[in-house]
Amino acid sequence: MIPSVSVPSAVPVLETSRLRLRGFRADDFDAWFAMSRSIDYHRYFTPEPMPAEEVWKLLLRSAGHWAVMGYGFWAVEEKASGRFVGGIGFLNLKRDIDPPLGEAPEMGWVLDPAIHGQGYASEGVAAALEWAASYFGPERMVCIIHPDNVPSLRVAARFGFHEYARATYHGAPIVLLERPAQPA
Repeated sequence: MIPSVSVPSAVPVLETSRLRLRGFRADDFDAWFAMSRSIDYHRYFTPEPMPAEEVWKLLLRSAGHWAVMGYGFWAVEEKASGRFVGGIGFLNLKRDIDPPLGEAPEMGWVLDPAIHGQGYASEGVAAALEWAASYFGPERMVCIIHPDNVPSLRVAARFGFHEYARATYHGAPIVLLERPAQPA
């Protein structure tokens, strides 16, 4: 179910000890495009690096999701350096997938391979889920992860997501995970 709440006038900024989750800006494009060229970045969701046009569309979609849905993906910035290092958040893409995801918020995260293994994904996911508890309330959440993406599957499990189905999406295998509604 889509929550019936007012859409925030601005993307909320979340801070952790090492990260700032903020709205996307046009100047995130160059860093995101450079990051997307790495096989370690795109291998679990596209066979080839995305062209610049697709990365730009992704940035615009990420920014626009907030205006339409009241939630979306945050740009993840390393606080110490101010460097853009990825995206974490929630979306509803009305994916054509069986079994369908429905209207449950879909959580996702994608970070620069240069920072993998430092706990940034867990730190950012924890902050996003804390925000989600107050925004969505006790709502079921879902995510989809490639079965070979063991680090992301570990992050998902750490935060209570568990597998409920396997499917093929855009010709690739995926694991569908859900996180049951959390009590208030």
